[in-house]
This record gives sequence, C-alpha cells and structure tokens, in this order.
Amino acid sequence: MPKSFKALAKNKTANDLFGTSEPKGRPLKVASRSSSAEAGYTARDIEVLEGLEPVRRRPGMYIGGTDEKALHHLFAEVIDNAMDEALAGHASFIEVELNADGFLSVTDNGRGIPIDPHPKFPKKSALEVIMCTLHSGGKFDSKVYETSGGLHGVGVSVVNALSARLEVEVARGQQLYRMAFERGHPKGKLEDLGKINNRRGTKIRFKPDPDIFGAKAAFKPQRLFKMARSKAYLFGGVEIRWHCDPSLLKGLEDVPAEDSFHFPGGLKDFLTAAIHADTLVHPDVFSGKSGRVGAHGACEWAVAWTADADGFLYSYCNTVPTQDGGTHESGMRSALLRGLKDHAERVGQGKRAANVVSEDVMVGAAVMLSVFVREPEFQGQTKDRLATAEAQRIVEQAIKDPFDHWLSGNPTQANRLLDFVVERADERLRRRAEKEIARKTAVKKARLPGKLADCTSTAAEGSELFIVEGDSAGGSAKQARDRNTQAILPLRGKILNVASATKDKLTANAQLSDLVQAIGCGTGTHYREEDLRYARIIIMTDADVDGAHIASLLITFFYRQMPRLIDEGHLYLAVPPLYRLTHGNKTIYARDDAHKEALLKSEFNANAKVDIGRFKGLGEMMPAQLKETTMDPTKRSLLRVVLLADDREGTADSVERLMGTKAEARFAFISDKAEFASEDLLDV
Repeated sequence: MPKSFKALAKNKTANDLFGTSEPKGRPLKVASRSSSAEAGYTARDIEVLEGLEPVRRRPGMYIGGTDEKALHHLFAEVIDNAMDEALAGHASFIEVELNADGFLSVTDNGRGIPIDPHPKFPKKSALEVIMCTLHSGGKFDSKVYETSGGLHGVGVSVVNALSARLEVEVARGQQLYRMAFERGHPKGKLEDLGKINNRRGTKIRFKPDPDIFGAKAAFKPQRLFKMARSKAYLFGGVEIRWHCDPSLLKGLEDVPAEDSFHFPGGLKDFLTAAIHADTLVHPDVFSGKSGRVGAHGACEWAVAWTADADGFLYSYCNTVPTQDGGTHESGMRSALLRGLKDHAERVGQGKRAANVVSEDVMVGAAVMLSVFVREPEFQGQTKDRLATAEAQRIVEQAIKDPFDHWLSGNPTQANRLLDFVVERADERLRRRAEKEIARKTAVKKARLPGKLADCTSTAAEGSELFIVEGDSAGGSAKQARDRNTQAILPLRGKILNVASATKDKLTANAQLSDLVQAIGCGTGTHYREEDLRYARIIIMTDADVDGAHIASLLITFFYRQMPRLIDEGHLYLAVPPLYRLTHGNKTIYARDDAHKEALLKSEFNANAKVDIGRFKGLGEMMPAQLKETTMDPTKRSLLRVVLLADDREGTADSVERLMGTKAEARFAFISDKAEFASEDLLDV
C-alpha cells in the first residue's frame, strides 16, 4: 500500500474508505469526528450560476478553450447563424468587416432576429432572450430552419458572454432596432432607431473580452479571410463581402482590404483552387450534388487523386467544418471503396483489387465533402465531429451511383486510378511485411544476400558497394578490393527492366531483392537515408555494348525505385578499360577506341610495335589490373550519376522512351540520338 494511502487509512475503517455497508441488521457506524465537517457544509455552499455566468466561468466547455482557435470560433458561431439564413433562402449576401479597434462585424440581409416580446418572458424582447439565454433560438423547431449549423442553441449567446462588448442591429419591417451588451449583460433596453428603407437583416458587432482571451488576443485577418471564403464555397448561392482595415494587413500580401466571394461551382471550385499546383492521377475532378442545398439529406462533393502530394479531406455539416470527421466521412470512404472494387470486377481486375481497403483509396485523395441534415448530432459544443448515424447512409447513397457512372464513362482515367490505388495497397502490405520481419529479427543480425562480399567497416561513411556483372568479374573484384571499405555484389546477367515490368514481376525478382537488401535504405516512399549502408554505390560493368546495357538497366532501377539515392549523390559508374597497350616495360590502359588511338599517338613512338590487348570482360582482368585501373581510389576514374534539376520532365520522358514498353518510341529515340554515338562522351 502506498505511504500516502496508509496515512489516509490510518484512523479509518473499511467502511469509511470504501463505502461498504455493514451486514444486514446492524446499524451503520459513522465516525463522530465528521460531524463538525458536515456542520460547515450547508446549502449556503451550493452555488447557482445564472444566465451566461457558466460560460464565463468555464469557456472551455463551450468553445474548447481560450486559445487562438477558440477565439476564432466566436466568428464561426456568428457567421454560421448568417449562413443558416442564406441556406433557408432568406439571405443572399453576408458582410464581414474587421476594424482597427478590434471589433468584428457580421451582417446579413436575412429576416432579422425577432424583436417582439417573448411569450415566456413578456418583459423581454426575443432578441434579448436569444442573446442572454443558453439553449434559446429558432433552430430546435425544424419548421423554422430545415437545416442549420447552430443546433445547440448556444452559439450567439456564448459569443455575447465572452465579448467585452457586443452590439446588435436588426432591420425588420423597415424599422431599425439596436441593443448593446457588455460581458453578456444588457446595457439598456432595446432601442427603436426609427424608419429605414432598403435594409433588412441582422448585424452583430463584437469584441472579444481580454479578461477571457488575454490582453494581446486579437483576430487574425488571414484566418478570418480563409474562413469567410470557405463559407462561400460551401454554398454557391451566397455572396460574402470582405472588408478589413488596411492598418491590420501590414506584411500580409495574400489578404486584401476588400474582396467578394461568390462561387457558383461550389466545392469543385474550392478543390480546384486547393490543388492547382499538384499533379493529378487523372485530369478530371469527380464532383456532384444530390438533393437541394438547405434541405434535409442534401450532399455535395468534389474528389481528385494527387500523384505527388499528400491527400486531405475537408468535410462540413450544414456549412460547419467538422475537423475531426464523423459519420459523413465514413459514408464517403465506403462509397469510393465500393465503387472502385466494382469497377475492378467489371474490367476483370477483381483479384488485383481484392486487398484494397478504404485507407488505400484515401491515400493521395483530395476530398471536399459537404452534407446537410436536419438536427445533426455533434460530439462536443465546438462541433468538430459529426455523430449523426443517418449522415453515413445519406452520403453513401448520394455518391455511389454517380461514382460508378464516372468510372464507366472515363475508362482510361478509371484504370489509372485503379492502378494507383492498387499500388498503394501493395505498399501498405509491404510495410506490414517489413514490420513483421523487423519484429522477428529485432535481436538478430540483418540478413544479407549470400553472394554479397561485405566490407569489414560498419559505417556508411567511406564505404563502397561495387555492383559487378557476373560471378567471374565478382571473383576478380573480391580479390582486388580493399576489404575494409569495399563490398562486392555480383549480379547474374541483365537485370529486369523496371520501366516495362509489372509490379508483381518487380516484387518477385530475386536479384533486385538482393540489391535492395544489400543497400539497406528501402525503395520509393520508404527510402531512408539514415539506413543507407554505403556512401557510394558503384556500377562496374564491362566496357562494351552489353556492359552499357546492363548499366542502363541498373540506372533505370535506381531512377525509378530510389531517386533520392541519385539526388543525394550516392550513385556512380566505374570506368574500366577496354584495351591494354604494352610496349616493353610500359603498359597503358585505354577506355575505348578513341582513347586508344589518342594514346598510341601521344604515348608511343610512331614506329613502336605496341601490343594491343582487348579485354572481353572484367572477369578476364587479373585482380591487380582491376585494382589498378578501376578500384583503387587513388588511380581510378568515377562518373557520378546526376539528375538535371531544371529538366526533370525531360529526364522522365527520355527514360520512358528509351526503356519503356513501346518499341517504336525506343527506335525513334535511338534514331534521334544516333549522331552522339560517335562522340567520346567520357571526355565531356
């Protein structure tokens, strides 16, 4: 028993500690020493908080805290009420204005908050009841609002409670009314300001209370600007006008002093703007609407899959952002997964897609989803997660059939998307397998390919891996190497052309698997620079056409599977000699025919009888010759493989044309580049 618990229990019985009642028939014993404590705890100690005082005492219960996010949630509550008027068809525009004095105004041209006396509180106007009473408003009865974002009925009253000052202007029946509040309390009665023409709706102007949010707390123009713009995207029928005092915009080039948002394309426009710089798996955005916006059960969506960026899912319920997701997102995932699997069955690819799950579909997916439901249920007052079970069915039914039609009507795009998703599934399964292997071999030495002759150094810095062609060349290289820093991995013949091979063939290829294991850093998105076992990866093949072909296949493998290895400067080509020139005691090595002719003229007399030997391969070279010409760091030449930063697209196109599946493209490429075949590229 802990010491603190022993001290507490020292003079207490088991009944005192655990509340255990005594056996039936015995009186319950109560320690006499507690009588004085009971006498000091009376009805006077029970505090009753009235009106909006609970909000000020515990703001975190209503807006999630008092940080910057909570501060801007006040704006969300006010603009949500204005959006509800627009969704109900009573307002066509909303104005948002941020002033230099810290006041924020939200104005709509809706019906205006009722100002007549409330039936339950005849001495108060409905406006005062709404602003000063929790759980009051017109959204509990679906006859007033079919759908709304402020379902809890506490939004604007919470804003009032947490504002140093809040002013409301209501234009109804060509009359203008005004009422002011400070920290949730009215500052006078509702004022009738007289006749007014060409104006209707509600204007709420407020300033957050520094006692709650801190003396330096202030609205961020860029955050308000994005929040206002997103509301306009969510309901294409409303115009939102933005105004901000220029003095608040110093250093904010992306936020204008005035702007107007009106997006008839809705979420499709929203998504297009969000992914404008990303490369898409398919060129078209899958988007649509179901039901009438503002009615029960309406849904709008826009989806695209990005090939080179992380995906995202922005969801909304009745225009309120649901940052933590919810049932509507579950419906979206289910509809997309079912649609892709059904498409795979239709095109005879059902087996390939058998392992695909919703996680694979959503990787790289950029999604905008908006749903409208009557009386939504949220988890928490800040409405970050939708809990309405019916929303899943609404979204799934709304999206499934249109997605099927979109896939069927765009077979090329659909097949690209299917390939993309299947690759994500393969990656997920490979990661799982790697984790299992790592778990099983956590205390064992890493398994390395059997043909690898590793170096004794365990540090990557200063170490080298030579990839050589065949066992014969591998034998010579093993004898010629520096065992401390140089490792040798012989490969048998020509490796798989990864540019034209299927995913299954690539995975099943034993030679490439050995190569990946030896290097140790993983492939693709799983590449880890810190796990690289060698500082230099050196491709060492014969100095002939076959050797050049093998080198091309290896470079293609690294370019496609480990591009970062090239970017980080780890990939090299060895430059072995093709000829040995000997005269007397003088021996010189030549790389190729052009180099040979140049050496014969510069290094030997014209009449000298030079013995010219041509190496058929590295395997024919003596270990000492191989070391002297190709492997000794003090004498050898290496070519580092680089990717031109300013021509990535050109490189990708060249690799596809030369190494891809289309023979005609390869023939055209070789024909175009034939003039370079006679040049001595190694001298460049």
